[in-house]
Amino acid sequence: MVFVPGGSFTMGSDRHYPEEAPAHRVTVDGFVMDRTPVTNAAFRTFVEATGHVTVAETVPRLEDYPGALAHMLAAGSLVFTPPAAVADLRDCGQWWRFTFGASWRKPYGPGSTIDGLDDHPVVHVAYDDAVAYAAWAGKSLPTEAEWEFAARGGLDGTEFAWGDELMPGGRAVANTWQGEFPTENLALDGFERTSPVRAFPPNGYGLHDMIGNVWEWTEDFWSSRHAVPAKACCVPQNPRGGPEGGSYDPSQPEIRIPRKVLKGGSHLCAPNYCRRYRPAARHPEPVDTSTSHVGFRCIRRPAP
Repeated sequence: MVFVPGGSFTMGSDRHYPEEAPAHRVTVDGFVMDRTPVTNAAFRTFVEATGHVTVAETVPRLEDYPGALAHMLAAGSLVFTPPAAVADLRDCGQWWRFTFGASWRKPYGPGSTIDGLDDHPVVHVAYDDAVAYAAWAGKSLPTEAEWEFAARGGLDGTEFAWGDELMPGGRAVANTWQGEFPTENLALDGFERTSPVRAFPPNGYGLHDMIGNVWEWTEDFWSSRHAVPAKACCVPQNPRGGPEGGSYDPSQPEIRIPRKVLKGGSHLCAPNYCRRYRPAARHPEPVDTSTSHVGFRCIRRPAP
C-alpha cells in the first residue's frame, strides 16, 4: 500500500458527461491505498482462506428477480463479446453477453482460465465480493472522493491522471481501447483485454492502474449529479454519495437494486465510446452485477 496525503481538490468536471457535474472543491483526509487493483493471486488467497463464493458463482433466486425467465436463473456473469458489426452504440446488449459459468476463475466462460494471469486484476466481482475481501484484509473500499483524489496523483484540474493529453508523445500510459469500439481493437497499448497491474507507469502517488484496465468499486451510492453545499464558501470534508433510494435506476422502477459508483474506466473505454478514462468520470453499477471489466482496490483510513 502507499500513503495518499489527502488535501483539497476540484472533484468532477463540467466539460464531459452530465453526471460528472458540477465541478466543486472538496477535501479528503489522508489514507493508505493498495498500489494496484486486487489481483487474481490475491483474491485466490482470500477464497482459499475463507471459502468465499462470489455472486457470479451463486445461482440467482427467483424471489429476488420476479418475472425472470427460468432458464436464466443460473450462475454466471457478463462477458464482453466483440460483435462483427453494430447498429447502434446506445445498445450495449450487442457486445455484453450474460455467460453461464463465467466467474473470476473463468473470466470468459467455461473453458477459460486465469492460468498465467496471477498479476492481472480479478474481475467478475460484485460489490459484496469486494466488501468481503476488504473486510478479510482489514481494509475498506474507498469513497468516490477518496478514489478520485488518489487517481489525480497530485495533478489538480488536469484532464487525465497524467496530464492533458490522452497518449502523450503517442505512447499509451493506461490500458484503454484504441480503434473503433466495439468492432476494431488495434491494441496499440499491447493488450486486447486486461493487463498486468504494473504494466503502465504509476501516477504521482505511486499508484498503478488508477485509469483503465478495470473499473473499480467505491463505497458510495450512485447519484445522477454531484451534490454540492448550498453555500459556495463551504468545502465538504470527506464527502459521501447520496442515499440508497436515489441510486435506483429510474428507467426500471420495478427493480430496486442499489447502484454504487464505479471509477477509473477500463480497457473498453475508447474515444468514440465511453470516454471515461479520466479521474472525474463515474459510472453506476448495480451491486449484484459483475462483469469482465470491473475489479476493485482497497484503502485503510487512519484510526479516529
